[in-house]
Amino acid sequence: MTSNATDNSLAETGFALFETAIGTCGVVWTSRGIKSIQLPEHDADATRARITRRFPEAKPTEMPVDVLLAIGRVVALLRGQHVDLRPIALDMDAVPEFDRAVYVAAREIPAGETVTYGTIAKQLGQPDAARDVGAALGRNPFAIIVPCHRVVAANGKTGGFSARGGVETKLKLLSIEGGHGPLFGWGAVAEP
Repeated sequence: MTSNATDNSLAETGFALFETAIGTCGVVWTSRGIKSIQLPEHDADATRARITRRFPEAKPTEMPVDVLLAIGRVVALLRGQHVDLRPIALDMDAVPEFDRAVYVAAREIPAGETVTYGTIAKQLGQPDAARDVGAALGRNPFAIIVPCHRVVAANGKTGGFSARGGVETKLKLLSIEGGHGPLFGWGAVAEP
């Protein structure tokens, strides 16, 4: 994201709601990038309430162009288009180092593919840290942009999902992306 000294909206934490194929999502941003994507709650008011509880400093403000572009990419992905979300800048200032490494690795998983928690742990040079990878993804504030739904348990099991709807939401997201592999009845989990 770019900074513009005359634009006060970039100096604060902003938030907005936006409509997607799966419901009303929310976005929180700072001048450094997207701070959070909130997946839909049962209605828009509940999504807004969750954002304001998690980010009391966030204020509804005019969205910078970079945030509008990020939302456009997320909306397109949730309509089933294969969109690269890696260019979206993230504000990871408050994210612990291990979680940050997990999120960077997860962002490399292509839409519609899955990898295991153990695969990411191995990529990080910590082959015994699969549970820690799962815990980091459970804290993922960047849902969709950091595609935690693309990370599954060993032996073709789904693993958990912390968003509303749990594993059902995870499977829905993978289905939207044209997911394939053992969760969809054929093939193998991608192991880079």
